[in-house]
Amino acid sequence: MWKRINHQPKIKAVDGPQAGQFKELGAAQEPAMPHPLELSEFQSFSVFEDISHRIKEVGAQLVKKVNAIFQLDITKNGKTILQWTIDLKNGSGDMYPGSSRIPADTVFTIPEPVFMELVLGKMNPQKAFLAGKFKVRGKVLLGQKLERVFKHWAKF
Repeated sequence: MWKRINHQPKIKAVDGPQAGQFKELGAAQEPAMPHPLELSEFQSFSVFEDISHRIKEVGAQLVKKVNAIFQLDITKNGKTILQWTIDLKNGSGDMYPGSSRIPADTVFTIPEPVFMELVLGKMNPQKAFLAGKFKVRGKVLLGQKLERVFKHWAKF
């Protein structure tokens, strides 16, 4: 049988906090953070905005063709500076900044200069991947479908 060791009295509902039991805290201070980088100074940001507008126009067609969710982590000096998700699996398609709300099928980690060369068609994605210029997690072969999205965008 269990034996009660701690014999503290039970607290009654009418009992309130006793004097000195709680410490008055000051206003919360915002953490000291470095100034966030201006998104407009990244070349890839404007590309993502353009692709996002294009997906809103023809997303339903792309969902039928692609049927996948991609997360793109754009890096600079080894640190992620931008993160975008292209959802071409649900509804009429969507593209939004940040990590994927549901698990992405494929996650790309790409340095910004390499990303710009890929979307502008100056670099072959397969050769770049095999040369180790960017990393892919998840379903690697879906990257070919993402290439179609970029080519579709580049036409306009």
